[in-house]
Amino acid sequence: MSLKNKTPEVQLEEPKKTPTRTIKWVPIISWGITALLVASLVLLLLKFNPFKTEETSLPEVNAPGSVEVDLPAMQSPLLNYSVPRLADFDTLIPNGNRQYPIKYTIQEGDSIFSIAKQFNLEPQSILWANYDLLKDDPTFIAPGWRITIPPTDGIYYKWKTGDTLEKVAEKYYANVEDIISWPSNHLDITNPDTANLEFVMIPDGWRETVAWIVPMAFAPRSGVTRVVAGPGGCEAPATGPVGSTGFIWPVGNHFLSGFNYAPYHLGIDIAAATGTSIVASDSGTVIYSGWNDSGYGFMIEIDHNNGYQTLYGHMSSLAVSCGQQVAQGQYIGAAGSTGKSTGAHVHFEVRLNGGFVNPWYVLGQ
Repeated sequence: MSLKNKTPEVQLEEPKKTPTRTIKWVPIISWGITALLVASLVLLLLKFNPFKTEETSLPEVNAPGSVEVDLPAMQSPLLNYSVPRLADFDTLIPNGNRQYPIKYTIQEGDSIFSIAKQFNLEPQSILWANYDLLKDDPTFIAPGWRITIPPTDGIYYKWKTGDTLEKVAEKYYANVEDIISWPSNHLDITNPDTANLEFVMIPDGWRETVAWIVPMAFAPRSGVTRVVAGPGGCEAPATGPVGSTGFIWPVGNHFLSGFNYAPYHLGIDIAAATGTSIVASDSGTVIYSGWNDSGYGFMIEIDHNNGYQTLYGHMSSLAVSCGQQVAQGQYIGAAGSTGKSTGAHVHFEVRLNGGFVNPWYVLGQ
């Protein structure tokens, strides 16, 4: 019997199988829901905190039962200049307009022009209201005189026997309704009775004003001489420098300090202090140099030998003589306030062939 090497049988082990993991979803979902509930509770507690102390609110100022406390006055560095606005029951005249005439005492240095400007009136309105005193002449006034200042532009008229509203309105180019409705006239609109009228305001009334400086007529060229009436006139030669008609201002100022050109004031009053140099507005021949009684005071008139003449009034001194030839821009004297004048200025006139021309038409700007 042969011995055979027996190889022991090796029993092969089967490979171990890894068990499959199963996810348990139920606990996860339960914890998620629990977390959401907890978060909701926390947020709810934060919004409605039972441990929070309630703040005590102050009572309203106007709440019933509240106590008012006086506050200290506000200290402001600015003063209160406000003016209370009162009710105006008068609907005929705009608020702010004066409705009644007043009296004014003329002060040193006043002129009708400055007074009119102060009261926002036209100068002729003051002249018309004071004809008995001024005679339409504003240049001859004196400090201490009391004049009437009308409430508006127009004519402050002294009522006369036989006057009617229709006649007065027609005479002064006004409307009867405006006269009746003016408050200071005290006329009943439905039955205007004029029996007791002493003065009546005629709003926007107008009349011609008497010129207070009488124009001096002079003889136009006839032969070889021309003479201007007055102590300063002379027989001037017919020949001389011919003006250019390009007139210049007689003083450095180009603005007025008195009256403008008007039918009752045939020149312009140019601002100039006493002693201000006056020059010839154009070349020509002096046909008057001296005093004149018609209101101009010391004056000079120049004929420019082309139909034009210029006149310079109220001068304080004269530097040229009658008959002398002058060039444009030449010094002829100094400004002043002689004659019918209440303040220093240059009364300047321009004449053409014996008539008057508004100086603004020929003066260069």
